[in-house]
Amino acid sequence: MEIDLDTLRGFFAASPFMVDLGIVPTAAGEGRVSTALPLATRHLQHTGQVHAGVMAAMADHSMGAAAQTMAADGFWVLTAELKTSLLRAGKGVRLVCDAWVLKPGRNVTFTEAEVFAEGAGGERTLVMKASATMALAAAAAAFKR
Repeated sequence: MEIDLDTLRGFFAASPFMVDLGIVPTAAGEGRVSTALPLATRHLQHTGQVHAGVMAAMADHSMGAAAQTMAADGFWVLTAELKTSLLRAGKGVRLVCDAWVLKPGRNVTFTEAEVFAEGAGGERTLVMKASATMALAAAAAAFKR
């Protein structure tokens, strides 16, 4: 499935949870997707760091989108397995996620992602690594932009 950045923006805009969180795609290529999230108080837990669920959702959706760029026409990508490793506290002004396909397949695709916390000066700190197995399922209806 040929997916450009505008199509990817449509995928994210059609996902109410991604819209709620404020996660937006910033780059797309075959098997690769980058996303960003300007951080707000609502993304933090009681300790002042980014909630792990926010980072996991960002990584999950970004990996799914990366897999979708390589899916055959008429198929949707669904998460079958998700693993996250929190490396340090997420603190900064923005999160950035880079996701990519390790191995595409007809039935399952293997993906990975890295989530970085970005400071006001643009410095990045790796805060999460993630991997996911994505299942390909026949689409019931076509996606409309």
